[in-house]
Amino acid sequence: MSKLVNHRSVSALAAVLLAAIVLGSMSPAVSDWVKGPEAKEDVPVLDDAGATASSVEATVNAYNGFAFDLYRRYSDGDGNILFSPYSISTALSMTYEGARGLTAEEMEAVFGFLEDPSERQPSVARIYNTLNGEGREYALHTVNALWMQQDYNVLEEYVNAINNYYGGEANVLDFEAEPDESRLIINEWVEERTNERIRDLFPAGSIDSAVRLVLTNAIYFKGDWLYEFDEAATSGEDFYVTPSTVVMADMMSLHGSFNYVDAGLFQLLELPYAGGDVSMLVLLPGEGRMGEVEAQLSAERLGEWVAMMEETEVDVYLPRFTFETKYFMMEDLAGMGMPTAFTGEADFSGMTGTQELYIDMVVHQAFIEVNEAGTEAAAATGVSMRLTSAGPGEVFRAERPFVFLIRDADTGVMMFMGRVSSPG
Repeated sequence: MSKLVNHRSVSALAAVLLAAIVLGSMSPAVSDWVKGPEAKEDVPVLDDAGATASSVEATVNAYNGFAFDLYRRYSDGDGNILFSPYSISTALSMTYEGARGLTAEEMEAVFGFLEDPSERQPSVARIYNTLNGEGREYALHTVNALWMQQDYNVLEEYVNAINNYYGGEANVLDFEAEPDESRLIINEWVEERTNERIRDLFPAGSIDSAVRLVLTNAIYFKGDWLYEFDEAATSGEDFYVTPSTVVMADMMSLHGSFNYVDAGLFQLLELPYAGGDVSMLVLLPGEGRMGEVEAQLSAERLGEWVAMMEETEVDVYLPRFTFETKYFMMEDLAGMGMPTAFTGEADFSGMTGTQELYIDMVVHQAFIEVNEAGTEAAAATGVSMRLTSAGPGEVFRAERPFVFLIRDADTGVMMFMGRVSSPG
């Protein structure tokens, strides 16, 4: 028989991430939490003994496959795009741990989650441990938390799964009596763990007295380029949003040897960060060919393009840019194939032993700043569940819209993905 946990008495479990799932210009200095000893104390080393190379690869492939599926939906619109595939997938994976029946089947189809928990859970733990590894030349943290209504009964095995394999600390709040105060506490937690780059993840009125569970995932990255751009060389240049729409951009420039390919349809450039574990891929379509390139984008095709790159002397021109995005994702996720989770027919009985919860909101927020020194990026996802009631060489000039991806070399996980339509 499944044990129920009364969450008035639960105050531990451990750790945190940059995405929130509610169930029911100069960069500032890195915050004390992000850079200080408290960060490592709050980020536990999880039990990943059951992970295998194949199960981790399958999990990474699932995360990255979802990234391109979601990008295709967003690319139909205009403007800049930015999201963290890892953050969204991890937040929804924590939700999936409690899904059953058709609800679980639809989530599997959208996200590609491994069905067998003995493979899935240690694999997500291995990726978590790798991203939070020590001894790197950049700041990178990912954390998770579980927020529960006091006196609300949740299955002990669900709480343990979130703690043991996601590092999700259990926190007790009173959504019923103090919904807005609870919202502010969760938002403050996110802000602290993202160097205050993600503010007000849950907007006013988004958490009400019917909410019973909130899952939060957060991810933060700040790294210097391995080869920094010279700020003195940055100059104002035209950026062609469209052939007929031109804006002024602060164009950085650098000459060096980089992994690069000019395939005609596109140019692809890899810019490494100090330490060599993380890099940015910049995909620059030929003039007027963004639609062609985006139509072909997939994890498999990107792998083929990356394999074509060779170390090449390149004159690099990249605009300095800063922007943030916010997505309310229910309609997108339902359209991608998991509508049941957002209805009264949802089955999250793996959380409570009953079918009384459904997802009423999924929110994702992301931030990025790219300058001469490097990159700072952060993201958070939220799902709320409630009760059913120099010399010659190649030239890479990003003077028109381009796609970018920030990926971890150790795991292959794409931590951030986006499109710069206008750097302003």
